[in-house]
Amino acid sequence: MKMVSAAKLRRAQDAVVQMRPYAEKLQEILSNVSATLDISENAFSAQREVKNVLIIAITSNRGLCGAFNNNVIKNTTRLIQDDFKGKNVRVLGLGKKSFDHFKKSDQLALDGFPEKPFEIFDQLTFTNASALAQVAMDQFSQGKIDKVILVYNSFKNAASQVIKVEQFLPMIPQNQTSTSSVDYLFEPSKEEIVSGLIPKTLKLQLFKALLDSFASEHGARMTAMHKATDNASELLKALKLSYNKARQAAITNEILEIVGGAEALKA
Repeated sequence: MKMVSAAKLRRAQDAVVQMRPYAEKLQEILSNVSATLDISENAFSAQREVKNVLIIAITSNRGLCGAFNNNVIKNTTRLIQDDFKGKNVRVLGLGKKSFDHFKKSDQLALDGFPEKPFEIFDQLTFTNASALAQVAMDQFSQGKIDKVILVYNSFKNAASQVIKVEQFLPMIPQNQTSTSSVDYLFEPSKEEIVSGLIPKTLKLQLFKALLDSFASEHGARMTAMHKATDNASELLKALKLSYNKARQAAITNEILEIVGGAEALKA
């Protein structure tokens, strides 16, 4: 399992690394073109009283990956019990582990979402991630949801994953300070470009979280299986030593019995 996860990790890591420059450039363009615009009136930036909350908990579909899934579930539960206590909180379980956990407490968000949203990991593409993001965006713009939070493991390296709690909606205002001296020419208008970039940026944010979680899953499983192998090897050595000691003790007892019997016959 360690070797399989190592092979999958390489592909998942390459996908995350290759996507990051695009995501960073898209954020930079959005920040630059919105620097002179007031996007606070945008449908995805609306600030209102928080009554209905959607938490997107991204886990894996399978276990044997250490504390990977448990960390997401624990942080999601903490948000429900502490940060959003008294609110109407629903959880979208992107991952069978989170889906099954919150299904027991009847906190799953299924209205408008696929019946089995965790199946997105069977074919993890930007198109499938965009469809899920669009449902959340539509419900937010329609006032059905007041806040959307992402909870997932961010990929740092094969042996380390960092739990992230990010606000998905409403959008956090971009940094309006721009050091770029480039004078852009806009076609069509700047307003139309920003209105097109915002939904794409949101969809990319969810897709990036899914890719991060996917890479982290295989890193966590590879590490867990490596530790399991080491522990099994140490246990095997300890059991072999115990077996040899017990065997030696049995042989010694048999020799003593034989010698004792021979001495008794002489007497």
